[in-house]
Amino acid sequence: MSIVVEGLREGARLLARGDPDVLRAMWLSLWVSGAATAIACALGIPLGGALALARFRGRKVVAALLNTGLGLPPVVVGLAVAMLLWRTGPLGFLHWLYTPSAVVAAQAVIAFPVVAALTFAAIEGLPPSLDRDLEALGASRGQRLFILAREARLPLLAAIMAGFGAAISEVGAVLMVGGNIRGETRVLTTAIVLETRQGRFEVAVALAFILLALTFALNLALTWVQHGRAKG
Repeated sequence: MSIVVEGLREGARLLARGDPDVLRAMWLSLWVSGAATAIACALGIPLGGALALARFRGRKVVAALLNTGLGLPPVVVGLAVAMLLWRTGPLGFLHWLYTPSAVVAAQAVIAFPVVAALTFAAIEGLPPSLDRDLEALGASRGQRLFILAREARLPLLAAIMAGFGAAISEVGAVLMVGGNIRGETRVLTTAIVLETRQGRFEVAVALAFILLALTFALNLALTWVQHGRAKG
């Protein structure tokens, strides 16, 4: 218990004095996770919505694959991304390995099935008559998807929150493709791992509290928007 209390105090001290390593890790965490979530949403929301509207043989299999992606092992993602970005890999010419871009790529792969699966569930959960009415009125598939997404905007916000949570909490894949380089690819999760390995538990707890506070603040903001729209 004393470690937890000391960790809280250490976290407050680190933020109060503007520790450069902590601030860099914090802002990098926000940047890479935000970028990864944006990519996951740009790909996952249209895919999940299109799958919810589509009717074809094997649709349930594709939906099952998306749901399976919810439990995709992060180390497998890290291995796949590292192999792609390795200097002899298909994307080695990008020279992204051990850069923030590689971290964004790995986190986006992890967040994508979360956003897509929850989007599919959100659109699928709407009354079927709504889509039929839109189709009868002559709305195109894109127009139908837009209107249905607007109707399901509250669960879609939850999908975005879940995607961001999956991205910012990831550590295994980030270590594999980012390397935990100080001032370059070190984010809060990998910094916590490093401090724990070095036996500096107070600092690790402090960083953990900073990460939790950061995640809570962002989710609180999105929840406020979600509830505000619900009342509107």
